[in-house]
Amino acid sequence: MSSKFTSVRVIGVPSDLGANIRGANVGPSAVRIAGLHEKINVLGYKIEDAGDITVPIRETLAEKYAQEKYLTTITDVCDLLRMEVEMSLDRDLLPIVIGGDHSIAMGTISGTAAHYRKKQQNIGLIWVDAHADMNTPASSPTGNIHGMPLSASLGQGIPQLVELGGFAGKVRAQNVALVGIRTLDHEEKRICRESGIRYFTMREIDERGMAAVMKDAIAVATSGTAGIHVSFDIDAIDPLYAPGVSTPVTGGLSYREAHLALEMIADTGMLTSMEFVELNPMRDVAHKTAELLVELVQSALGKSIV
Repeated sequence: MSSKFTSVRVIGVPSDLGANIRGANVGPSAVRIAGLHEKINVLGYKIEDAGDITVPIRETLAEKYAQEKYLTTITDVCDLLRMEVEMSLDRDLLPIVIGGDHSIAMGTISGTAAHYRKKQQNIGLIWVDAHADMNTPASSPTGNIHGMPLSASLGQGIPQLVELGGFAGKVRAQNVALVGIRTLDHEEKRICRESGIRYFTMREIDERGMAAVMKDAIAVATSGTAGIHVSFDIDAIDPLYAPGVSTPVTGGLSYREAHLALEMIADTGMLTSMEFVELNPMRDVAHKTAELLVELVQSALGKSIV
């Protein structure tokens, strides 16, 4: 074990309400079936499973907002998750959140930030994703909230989400590293450039190598912070290795690049919390992506090759 934690707490969030493609709600079950508990146990951690956050199915919901789809329900889900994550950290348990689409990140980050805020400490954020997730309702071409969580965590966008937990600005832009992006909406590019975050595109990873990029990303996330929250969207990985996602984008991280990123984070001993999102078992091939996700959790928890 390389983590400062000796025990972890798994929290499932079976929600696909933030996306227009169905299936991510089955993610937590698929990850447990792929052996999450067993693979964590062999690393020496004690594991507690909180079960799944209760998420209404969309067939029972009426949309009230054209440009912020399922806003009320997503806010409620994220608030429940916020409380679970904060409680986990208060008990000295490392939260491992399994989604679910990426809208749930607002809950995880809010809970982590709230815990460290009580200690007057900031958190760093490494966001691994094919997409920037920096849209606001004004810039989003779809209104899907899974494209807005990073901007909301930075204090921009929908007030209900920005102020989740009673405070805005969960993380400082100067402590955010966005890794692996390769497709952004038109207005989102401007928002990203003007945000003050540090972003590492796939071109930069190709040119410099993953080790150099992660060294810089870790420096960004750990500068003046209590540690690193990792928000890992499985679509950051090339569909060749991770076909089971809702929005695949060719030209992503290789199998080893994804593992190296998490191995290097584990080496810091500064992991505060993490989530893995956007697994869509309905699109997976022979459980390949679910099994990869479990392997990535192991790398983040300090599994070494030798």
